[in-house]
Amino acid sequence: MKSFRMVISILVCTLIFSACSSSVTSTPIPTQVPSPTPESPTQIPFLLTSSAFVDGGDISDKYVYNMVGQCSGENISVPLSWSGAPDGTQSFALIMSDPDGQNWGHWVVYDIPADVTSLPEVENGPDIGVKGQNDFNRLGYGGPCPPSGVHRYLFTLYAVDTILDIGQRAYDYELEMALEGHILAQAQLTGLRSGD
Repeated sequence: MKSFRMVISILVCTLIFSACSSSVTSTPIPTQVPSPTPESPTQIPFLLTSSAFVDGGDISDKYVYNMVGQCSGENISVPLSWSGAPDGTQSFALIMSDPDGQNWGHWVVYDIPADVTSLPEVENGPDIGVKGQNDFNRLGYGGPCPPSGVHRYLFTLYAVDTILDIGQRAYDYELEMALEGHILAQAQLTGLRSGD
């Protein structure tokens, strides 16, 4: 009788052990999956626009220079607006040039205050920032005046990490030299004008 109980006890223990070991091996070991890291916020693009024309559009007579025998506009500066300037911007600088006319410089402005986000249309350009010298040998704005054919006019706005303080009357190439190492971002707008 005693031996019968012992056999039963051994059988029960064997069954329990088998059940335990099979349940242990069949249970998968949970793995730690790292939680996804949040994406960095998207940088707002630095954009330059004009209410006078869309990018790649025609520049109207109002904004054209006045030169006897070649062009007869009012020389009102093109209105410009911008947004998305990067952190650290201390000033803005603007160059308007004609790459189809040997990079003729039409408008140079710099040390535009960092809190300014637009330039209004004004004859010869607004008194905001410091006026540079255009290639008509005048301060401020000198509108499009192509001799013939269609010319592109590039308005390039720079977000600058400093106040340049280079005095008045700088030409575009002098401004470009002063900007080296100080440009945080740049935005561009293109207008078209054909010769009269």
